Amino acid sequence: MHRYLDFNATCPPVQAALDAVTQAASQAPGNPSSLHWAGRAARRVVDDARDKIAAHVKTESGSIVFTSGGTESNNIAIHSVLANSKPGSIVSSAIEHPAVLSPLERFSTQQAKEQGWSLTTVRPDHSGLINAETMIASIESSTRLVCLMLANNETGVLQPVEQVAAHCRERGIPMLVDAVQALGKTPIDFNALGIDFMSLSSHKIGGPKGVGLLLVRRGVRLIELAPGGGQERGRRSGTENVPGIAGFAAALDKIDFSTFAPIRDLFEEELMREIPDASIIAKDVNRTPNTSLVLLPGMDGETLLMQLDLAGFAVASGSACSSGKREPSHVLMAMGIPEQLARTSIRVSFGPGNTEADARALVEALLTASRRLKQMAGVRV
Repeated sequence: MHRYLDFNATCPPVQAALDAVTQAASQAPGNPSSLHWAGRAARRVVDDARDKIAAHVKTESGSIVFTSGGTESNNIAIHSVLANSKPGSIVSSAIEHPAVLSPLERFSTQQAKEQGWSLTTVRPDHSGLINAETMIASIESSTRLVCLMLANNETGVLQPVEQVAAHCRERGIPMLVDAVQALGKTPIDFNALGIDFMSLSSHKIGGPKGVGLLLVRRGVRLIELAPGGGQERGRRSGTENVPGIAGFAAALDKIDFSTFAPIRDLFEEELMREIPDASIIAKDVNRTPNTSLVLLPGMDGETLLMQLDLAGFAVASGSACSSGKREPSHVLMAMGIPEQLARTSIRVSFGPGNTEADARALVEALLTASRRLKQMAGVRV
């Protein structure tokens, strides 16, 4: 029996999204930029989806720039701010997704430093929470961009975006909020935050893969990463993914992730009862309701992942977006967790179709795998 418990990596598409994709592909076959009836039909699909998503995140339709996903959205925002700015400082949390940290790293090179750029990364506390006052204290008059995610993809911890955003708004400093893991799990009000940028992704809420968006505050100028036909009001060229965009809008509000908190809590209670030396990351702070990141001392997370896969469980070790890497989680390392212990982590994220039986079965599978791995290592159990 297969049990899928990796909804933070991707949420399998809901039926409403699949239906919307099929309908858009068959009934709106034209290019949205074409002026004939087929093109107008495709344009209506895109415009209707834009209006629906804008209302959901409480902003104007014109704020939305459709992209291929969170990674592209983050890169557009980062490059747009820095291409239009004089050299200065960049402030980011140390627990951002690689889609933020990787493009920022080029501004910490020796060449960038000689040009006047500097990058400050703010580390979280032991629970994975960024201290708002600490981050605000790192912001200077020369700061050109501040980056703080709304919900961490590994720990699920909700970050103090409102406090940092208020400071940036008062100082007129651009801020990027990666909200990819927050959509569907906590309310989002883009206009109320008063930030310049926010990135979102469809496949985290049961929409199609390969489609996302960047929310942009009115009046902020974007730099096209790939100049071309001038789509999306000249902000992101390339023919719009009409079926994907339709599926994205259709997936909104179809999943209430808060309903999975009791299953997550049961899993953690059962785990601690059966494996007392395990520990739950961020157990006592506000986090997304479906996410559990656990440390299992004495076990290698990647090996454990393979054991669970053989038993039919799909879970994650750190971020699936960089699963090809053997390095320990940069999030756990930033929290001050020793490398050897960080390598024992697994992330469980619940979603549609999961039950209490799945939680109990996973604990039993972890217990079995733990015993097997310890026996292989010559440890008496």
